[in-house]
Amino acid sequence: MLTVDPTSFEYLFSYGTLQLEQVQLATFGRKLDGQADEMPGYSLTMLKIDDPAVVATSGKTHHPVVAYTGNASQRVTGTVFAITAEELAHADEYEVDDYRRDRVTLASGISAWVYVDATSPRQA
Repeated sequence: MLTVDPTSFEYLFSYGTLQLEQVQLATFGRKLDGQADEMPGYSLTMLKIDDPAVVATSGKTHHPVVAYTGNASQRVTGTVFAITAEELAHADEYEVDDYRRDRVTLASGISAWVYVDATSPRQA
């Protein structure tokens, strides 16, 4: 279980490219340690990425993206990381405008930030 001082760290859930070592090194300057978790009530699709810098960093032209469905039987698997507020700002810079950062409650009960489809309904 991830345990850190909540006053100096934020939790970030990744189901996509932020789990890749090369993206972590380019975005945060270090490899992140995390634990597996799930995000209930979301579905996953793929999004074409047009930003050449993001494609160069990830090595992928299509990235996963999630949208809130409210259906508890739908779950997206991924990894939750403890990062600093400064690192969270770097993640914001990495993500393209098609994503929005929302706060979600993971299956473990951890409250974490996650990047979702910018047009997705918000979790109630």
